Amino acid sequence: MTDLTNLGVAALRDGIRTGEFSAREVADAFIVKVSAAKQLNAFIVETPDHALAAAREADAARAAGETLKPLAGVPIGMKDLFCTKGVQTTAASHMLEGFKPVYESTVSQKLWDAGAGMLGKLNLDQFAMGSSNETSYFGNVISPWRRKDGGNAPLAPGGSSGGSSAAISARLVPAATGTDTGGSIRQPAAFTGISGIKPTYGRCSRWGVVAFASSLDQAGPMARDVRDCAIMLEAMAGFDAKDATSLKLDVPKWEAGLNPDLRGKKVGIPKEYRVDGMPSEIEALWQQGIDWLKDAGAEIVEVSLPHTKYALPAYYIIAPAEASSNLARYDGVRYGLRDLPDGAGLQDMYAATRAAGFGPEVQRRILIGTYVLSAGFYDAYYTQAQKVRTLIARDFERAWTQCDLLLTPTAPSAAFALGEKSADPLAMYLNDVFTVPSSLAGIPAMSVPGGLDKDGLPLGLQIIGKPLDEQGVLNASLAIEQRAGFTARPEQWW
Repeated sequence: MTDLTNLGVAALRDGIRTGEFSAREVADAFIVKVSAAKQLNAFIVETPDHALAAAREADAARAAGETLKPLAGVPIGMKDLFCTKGVQTTAASHMLEGFKPVYESTVSQKLWDAGAGMLGKLNLDQFAMGSSNETSYFGNVISPWRRKDGGNAPLAPGGSSGGSSAAISARLVPAATGTDTGGSIRQPAAFTGISGIKPTYGRCSRWGVVAFASSLDQAGPMARDVRDCAIMLEAMAGFDAKDATSLKLDVPKWEAGLNPDLRGKKVGIPKEYRVDGMPSEIEALWQQGIDWLKDAGAEIVEVSLPHTKYALPAYYIIAPAEASSNLARYDGVRYGLRDLPDGAGLQDMYAATRAAGFGPEVQRRILIGTYVLSAGFYDAYYTQAQKVRTLIARDFERAWTQCDLLLTPTAPSAAFALGEKSADPLAMYLNDVFTVPSSLAGIPAMSVPGGLDKDGLPLGLQIIGKPLDEQGVLNASLAIEQRAGFTARPEQWW
């Protein structure tokens, strides 16, 4: 029998339905794989019982001749930002270590209702703040990839969804949930040679997802390929009355609508994304992507997004400002960590708890956010950043009068070594230069692997679409996927 852990969501779903293998066999295979890969540190909590329970339900339904649920028996990974009832949810922070929610996030509940099982809670940057998965209280995730340069430097799997990207790439899970605030699905997907889509803001409920920046956070799927992402997104998306930002729209049949024929479509190439110092390999891959889309029937046009250069500065004002407000709830009073020094008063407890519970990057962003929201600087920074955000959204609106989709690189480089950029926060923040604009505009964007760099590391291409046009984004991504023929996998060392 084929190694079941080499199969993706669609193949596992279909094999369980036809009886080619049982859901129990699938769960057992992945549980063994997860247990043997602790070196990667991709999981904070392993939940084999959850995966086995879903497998038993799927096998029983099939034996009884019942119609199986859409994801019946498919085991997945859950980013540890999604609250899971009775299972520790930490956001990779000491602040929430040991916290077991008494409720289930809407997205995870939808996946369980679709028949999926959970292999465990995946590691991430603390409170989703980071681009390398080095800010986790539980230690950094190590990418399964290695450079082919004779060195053996452990590489970053991207962030904040680094546990998700590493686990999928290493074949520990067929798919996983991620969240994307400024690129945290797409950048790690690019670093590890997998696919990931950030849907339109509001497509997936944020209820039960530990908040970072509420006007930017959006859940989405990460998986081996485009079809698997479409399947996952169908299960995750949908209106939720508990989330005021949730869109009251029917969920499209994205998998059934997949079509790589792009005849009649125009794809824009934003000239502002050609940044100084961009490696020639990224430039070459971008040109290759243009050629692939032409081959799929698309017409290529140059477009301008003139306010792109202001996107990162605006993002790193807006996101920390919202984080400083959202994280104010972690005060040692209601839940989570409490540090109460002898003889301490209430203010002392607040200070001691937050100093002990939050890591350096979280503290840095809270300080920045509190500063830009303060009375003397609110208008100078936060108000100006929101105006820039509006201008960036208008840039995209103007672009849609000339084209249907945009093609850009996903990240300005391949994966870097752990520790390589951690001493320079600004260098780390530049990893999001291509992903942040679409996050500020709240529009769908997807990364698909396009090839390898000279060191044998994956490089990603990004498709950006109009609001609610996940289908167009998936279709163009599928066209690239088919032409790239990306089958590279990391050599197992763990």
